[in-house]
Amino acid sequence: MQRDTRLARLLHVLIHMHLRGGATTSQTIALMLHTNPVVVRRTMGALRDAGFVTSTGGPGGGWTLACDLARLTVRDVCEAIAHATLFAVGPAQDNDACPVEAAVNRRINAALASAETALMAAFGDMPLLEIAQEVTAPATRGRRR
Repeated sequence: MQRDTRLARLLHVLIHMHLRGGATTSQTIALMLHTNPVVVRRTMGALRDAGFVTSTGGPGGGWTLACDLARLTVRDVCEAIAHATLFAVGPAQDNDACPVEAAVNRRINAALASAETALMAAFGDMPLLEIAQEVTAPATRGRRR
């Protein structure tokens, strides 16, 4: 099953942009993510629409951070890219009249809603600046407890 890596990739990009002074080009991001600049521009559009970055076209153009990473959370970025669902599992829709399917779906939907609430709460407690500081603090790298 293919995993949706957009969130991880966009967090990667935003933190690199911060560490590089706040700006970069689609070409540089494409090299970093092993993709092409067209894909970068399409994907970064969600961040631009959310107000997290701005873009300038043409030679010398690129992407610029438009927000403070201390206030931007993983949840904010996750919501900006508008996942249809956070999890790959889901209810069946084979027979709407089947009471067994309905019971199973109620349980699955309740568990998924609970898990998504917990995950989004955890994402809301993760400012991107803290992740960036983890990268820039060599004394703490590798010493997690």
